[in-house]
Amino acid sequence: MSTLGGIQGALALDEITVAYFLEWPTANQVAQMEETYDKELGVKVNWRAFGNGNEMTQAMVSGDVQIAYSQGFVPFVVGVSTGAPLKVIGIAVTYAENDNCIVRDDAGITKDNAKDLEGKKIATPIGNVTHYKFLRTMDHLGVDASKVNLVQMNPPDGAVALARGDVVMACGFGGALNRMREFGKPLMTGAEQEAVGINTFDVVTVTEEFSKEHPDLVEKFMAVTEAANEAYKTNPDAAYPIIAKAAGMDEAATKDYMANFGFPSAADQMGANWLGGGVQEMTKGVADVMVEAGGMDAALDDYTQFIDPNYLK
Repeated sequence: MSTLGGIQGALALDEITVAYFLEWPTANQVAQMEETYDKELGVKVNWRAFGNGNEMTQAMVSGDVQIAYSQGFVPFVVGVSTGAPLKVIGIAVTYAENDNCIVRDDAGITKDNAKDLEGKKIATPIGNVTHYKFLRTMDHLGVDASKVNLVQMNPPDGAVALARGDVVMACGFGGALNRMREFGKPLMTGAEQEAVGINTFDVVTVTEEFSKEHPDLVEKFMAVTEAANEAYKTNPDAAYPIIAKAAGMDEAATKDYMANFGFPSAADQMGANWLGGGVQEMTKGVADVMVEAGGMDAALDDYTQFIDPNYLK
């Protein structure tokens, strides 16, 4: 009886709900505003704004939301580690330049002599993506992270410490990162980090149930997103006013935000740096860092089952 009810529910589907963030402008919002998703999927697509990625997870677990667009990576990791039946099906946006570590100009330390960071005091938020990226960067540059004096500081405090010279390097994101840049330069640029697979990104997630019952709708959702991303790259100026309206921002702020955003193509997303292996590795790495920092009770042995690139094809 329950199976029959599930089949009838699947056949009767006439609308879905997609989670997103206000004041977070993404290229797909042109398709959101012009109702391209509704037309191509053949169902009404409701866009519901959330305050954070953990709230998105809760709404998906409860069945209120089927797809989350630009969910933060850490809320996804926490969700699946604690039993939430979610899958990553795509990369919504990359923003490596907006999450980085800045070295004071007077320190004389660059990526070429990064080993000199050993023994020095460095500020970073601990137990999140920024911390994980710091560890990956240290490893890439041949620095023994266990020999660094790492101090827990949220980005605003790290910016103050860097300005005063209390730390030689601080890691952070957003407005605090911009303040850090007044006193130094990135140890590695975002582009240099992405080239070696050290990524900062938000994901497109879907519930296990919805992906199984409606794989065609999931594929169409990703196809519309791909088309919107490519259209934005071709003519961003035409897209900014529409995206600004969807994001609840003014056009100038939208343009400034998106200057540091990247929207990888479906082909790129299926590559080794992304859903072809990189995201799986990073999910495990971030989970382990969070457990070590006390932000999560336990990590899973493997996260491969929660990453599915097949809807991009």
